[in-house]
Amino acid sequence: MGWQTSWTEILGAVTGALCVWLVARQHIANWPIGIANNVFFIVLFAQAGLYADAGLQIVFIALAGYGWWSWTHGGGPGTAEALPVRRTGAAEWAALAAAGAVGVLGLTLLLGRATDSTVPFWDALTTGLSLMATYGQCRKLLESWWLWIAADLVYIPLYVYKGLYVTSLLYVVFLGLCVAGLIGWRRALPARGVREALRVTA
Repeated sequence: MGWQTSWTEILGAVTGALCVWLVARQHIANWPIGIANNVFFIVLFAQAGLYADAGLQIVFIALAGYGWWSWTHGGGPGTAEALPVRRTGAAEWAALAAAGAVGVLGLTLLLGRATDSTVPFWDALTTGLSLMATYGQCRKLLESWWLWIAADLVYIPLYVYKGLYVTSLLYVVFLGLCVAGLIGWRRALPARGVREALRVTA
């Protein structure tokens, strides 16, 4: 098709698609695969001038360690129970929205003034949405999939604009996988009485 690509972009696409598929299936292997994906994307995004997205991958690696532990230990000290899927509480939504807004504003200003980025706001917006979604993924919050869907809808045209056509196509696949993940996690929600108990203890 005349697209220019690299092995870094191809390997990033393959590991990224595999990672999201594993997350949708609640498989623990998504975390090491995701870390490999982050390493490939650090190189790719830095070369494309998407500096916030490149730096975001470093944060993702740190969050992957937390998510890996959280999924296997239930997020609580001294327990080995798997973390259940649950809905996001009102307080969590408020905290995520506030942190996301501050982060997007700060990154937009930083990228606009300190780098040669041509898309400072959009780079910052996708970064903010991705961090919010990743935190939700670490805690198995159902609504994290909606945040990923919102991020993907921005990522797709952004990567086309930057000439990262394979990565843009990958995010179309991500979008479909996110919808599948949302449906799958919704089915995995505990019964209502159990959800109420989880909300009280969360």
